[in-house]
Amino acid sequence: MQRFAWRAGLLAPATIWLLALSFLPLVIVARQAFASRTTYGNIAWTWTWANFRQAIEPMYLAIYWRSLWMAAVVTLACLLLSYPAALFIAFRSSPRWKTALLILTVIPLWTSLIARTFAWTHLLRTEGVINTALLGLGLIREPLPLLYNDLAVFIGLVAGELPFMIVPLVASLDKLDRRLLDAAADLGATPWVTFWKVIFPLAQPGLVAGCALVFIPSLGNFAVADLLGGAKSILLGNVIWNQFFQRNQPFGSAVTLLLIGAVSVTAILATQLRAEQAKSQT
Repeated sequence: MQRFAWRAGLLAPATIWLLALSFLPLVIVARQAFASRTTYGNIAWTWTWANFRQAIEPMYLAIYWRSLWMAAVVTLACLLLSYPAALFIAFRSSPRWKTALLILTVIPLWTSLIARTFAWTHLLRTEGVINTALLGLGLIREPLPLLYNDLAVFIGLVAGELPFMIVPLVASLDKLDRRLLDAAADLGATPWVTFWKVIFPLAQPGLVAGCALVFIPSLGNFAVADLLGGAKSILLGNVIWNQFFQRNQPFGSAVTLLLIGAVSVTAILATQLRAEQAKSQT
């Protein structure tokens, strides 16, 4: 009994915090999702499914699809860019350099995402650094349309989410038994075969964690799409933000619940995948 009380006391602060700042706001959002909006923007507490029926209209389904494939492409790009960097940090760096490289990896996270995204607008705009350099070198005759499109949103999301892929991969690769690599080399395996047959399967936990950490925030991101995509690249997060900004909280809450459901399914699948991988490795 005393041990139970001690554990309950340790869990109490975190439990109260989560209930106050996570569960209760979710309950409010869920309640608003079934309400309606009056003519003057107030909330009428009447039970209705109209918000969810509106949320699955073709116009919004197209936005959901764009958000889904954008998050998937960003996750794939972060994976392709992160694996070489993670392999270098984990296998080719001394302990001192490994720490320094990891610090350099997470340094961008010390700055606000809004500030970093604003910096990209200065790089990508018509008179920005990239177009000015290309024009000065004579590689192009007129500025490239790099801003306010899906390409700009893709670049901004990859730049913002890349550290969340590198760090889990490095942590997973660090736990890998180096003797397995030596054994693969002794058996005549090429570096490419060693990667696919030894490194890649054993680093699956970091891969799954990194993909979840990149895919889920990319799916609901609105700041990058708003600043770099403008009106030409609207994602799911922009829809939610616009509805709350226009005082249509019931519809915004309904779309929020759909996003929470999609994120929950992704998290459950990632957790099950990691559990199956852990069982296969034991």
